[in-house]
Amino acid sequence: MRSFSATSAVLVALMAILTFSSTKVDATALTYNVAAHERACFYTWVDAQKKKLAFYFAVQSGGAFDIDVEATGPNNKVLLQLEKERQGDYVFTANEEGEYSFCFSNDMSTFAEKVVDFEISVENEKRPAQMEQSEKGTGPQAHANAMDESLYRLQDELSRIDRMQKYFKTRENRNFSTVISTESRIFWFSLTESAMIVIMSALQVFVVRNFFSGAKRSYV
Repeated sequence: MRSFSATSAVLVALMAILTFSSTKVDATALTYNVAAHERACFYTWVDAQKKKLAFYFAVQSGGAFDIDVEATGPNNKVLLQLEKERQGDYVFTANEEGEYSFCFSNDMSTFAEKVVDFEISVENEKRPAQMEQSEKGTGPQAHANAMDESLYRLQDELSRIDRMQKYFKTRENRNFSTVISTESRIFWFSLTESAMIVIMSALQVFVVRNFFSGAKRSYV
């Protein structure tokens, strides 16, 4: 029981450190259905310069899995402009404070809707001053710095795993759509082939019947 309680206390401490860590990350992960001829924009606010602004998107379904993307900063400064892209993962450095917008445009589609997964995150990469110094000594502060560094590395690995899972999700959706499309084409091709066989069989019966009926009348 004592060992279990000690383990629980360590886990609670780690979760508390992750929750109240000095690196603050504001992230927004959404799934949006962009209708035909629609332009949808999403906004985030950066309150300080030199922050990292990460933007990820992937078209999950609809049409050819492509969409137009545009990212702009304060004063309508264009940071990113893409046409007919399926997915992307970009990182910007916010050199100015203000509002940043990320827009999806589906003008190229006449009737197809596009389902887009995207994530916008703002992170302050500056670490506390004590972590920028070399870990000297063996006091409590040195152990705390080492734990913080381990947590930063764990956070990076978890972010990498999360993006890999999103990539596999996108591949799965696209492959599933390809399978459904192939099955539909096979079904309609088989149906058309069966209909043609039935029509040809009926036409052959009609021709043979008329042939023998005409021969019988000629003989009489």
